[in-house]
Formats: sequence, C-alpha cells, structure tokens
Amino acid sequence: MERRPTLHDVAREARVSAKTVSRVLNGEGPVAAATRERVLAVVARLGFRPNLMARSIRTGGPDSTVGLVLPELGNPFFGALAGGVEEAVRGRGLTVLLGCSGGDRAREAEVVGAFLARRTSALLVVPAGGGETLAAAAGAGVPLVYLDRPGPGADCVVSSNRAGARAGVAHLVAAGHRRIGFLGDLPASMYTRRERLAGWREALAAAGLPAPDALVAGARTAAAAERAALALLALPEPPTALFASNVNAATGALLALGRSGRRDVALLSFDDLPLAEVLEPPLSAVAQDPALLGATAARLALARLDGDATPPRTETVATRLVLRPARP
Repeated sequence: MERRPTLHDVAREARVSAKTVSRVLNGEGPVAAATRERVLAVVARLGFRPNLMARSIRTGGPDSTVGLVLPELGNPFFGALAGGVEEAVRGRGLTVLLGCSGGDRAREAEVVGAFLARRTSALLVVPAGGGETLAAAAGAGVPLVYLDRPGPGADCVVSSNRAGARAGVAHLVAAGHRRIGFLGDLPASMYTRRERLAGWREALAAAGLPAPDALVAGARTAAAAERAALALLALPEPPTALFASNVNAATGALLALGRSGRRDVALLSFDDLPLAEVLEPPLSAVAQDPALLGATAARLALARLDGDATPPRTETVATRLVLRPARP
C-alpha cells in the first residue's frame, strides 16, 4: 500500500520547515507570497491532506465534524434525515459522523462520549432517554440539537405529529369509517407514539366517535405489527380502517391485509412508504419531511456555533396528507 504523504514530506519538497507548512495550511502567521505558492503547489502535487483530528487534539479546538446519533441506520426515514443534515453542513466545511444508539440510553451515552472525545463541533441526537446527553454536551461546551423527539434543555426539531395524525384520521372519518384501529410503535411512552395516538383520539372525539382501548395496538417490528393487525381484525367488532402510526406498523398492516385477503379494510399510514403509489389499492399517508427535519436541526446547531445564545427553542416541521384514490 502506498504511504500517505505527511506534512514533513511537504516541507522537504518545498524546502521549508514543517512549521512554515503548518502556517500556510492554517493561515496562521506571516509567510512570503512566493513561499506560500511553492508550499501549496507541493501540497497539490503530493495530494497531501492535513490530519484534522490530530490538529484539533493538538490545539484543543473542535474538529470539522458534526456527530449525528440515530436509533437505527436501516430505516429510510433516518437515512433521509441524515441526508438533510449533511447537505446543510457541507457548505461550512463540516463532515457528518453517524452513530447508532439502537434506542438504548447506555449505548447512546457511549456514542455521544466517543463523539465528544474527538471534539466534534456539534451534536444532533434522536434521543433515547433522559438528560445524560445534555449534561455531557454542556460539560464539553458543544451545541446540542434533539431531532424527531424533544429532549431536556436544548434546541429540538419535531414533526407536527399530533396535527398530522388528526388530519389523517379525520380523512378516514370523512370516508365513512366509524371504527378506526390505531397501530403504533412501542414503547407506549415514546413521544411520537403518544402524539400520534393523541391525534387519533382528537379526530374521533371531534366526530363524536368513541376511542376504545381495544382498538389500540402496538409493535416494534413489521412482523409483530402484522400479528397485532390480525388481532385487531379478529375482534368481535373489528375496525373497518387502520391508522398505522409508522413505517413498521404500516408494513405489518399491509402484510396482514394482503395475506388474509382483506380488501374491505382501509389503511392510512403516518410516514409515506416507498412504492406506496404502486400498491393495490394505493396507500394514502401522512407524509413527514425528514430531510427538512435534518436541515433545520443543522441550521440551529450552526447558529449556536456562530454565537446564538438565545434560550432553547422547538421548531415544528409540518406534515402533509398525501391522498391516493383507488384506481378505477
């Protein structure tokens, strides 16, 4: 394997000291114009890249990365969210580092600690639990922004979960459904699950309809959601429509309806699914904008880096109802 060029290689080729090369690359201290041009020419010819992490450790300053902690990496929602963050910070010369908490507080603390150890410039976190992350970030003087779910004492960016769920369920009510099941995530204490369940209840209450607990089910995986949907459909008074409050719930509900041949039950999802348009019938959804969530969180973090010292605030990104009527 070819050896990577070092700062000392550049200094030798340019016939200057390593300190002069450092001054040129970091814009620190006076350097003659001709010397600067000679150093930069050697840098380009050798393909030298400074070790930014080593520099941050040496100087005690932040490095050129933003740490993004997600509960899972395979979910398309979080992939789009990460893309929004990356697009927003790229223009500032920052790189996004991804870490996965698995929704576990202890693992989240480990990932956050690793990011802080390398003096990451800012932290963006989909929180798994309590205030440990805030305390760690505050102790390191690093801006922190919570994503998708609020956290204590820091900026946060969330979707309009309750209003979106309310609009989706109201659409099902307007279509004539009077028993609408709710298929949500677990644990039941999760912020997004609580907000979307509240929207379901509010829409039914506005229509003068009951919201019995028997019509509420939860599951973490698509396979578990399939079983939960089948259990709802097996009730003595089954729902005529299902409101699936996330992608896994919607996927499980689709499997349950498809494998049981139940084309008489309507389904509406919170979060749009890939290929929802080509399903038969097409799947309507309350669509979030994960890329905008990520970009908004990045903007808040960059503002803090630029010296914004205003109190923590919450920004809400609107959802939209995407209706896909059945094909004739």
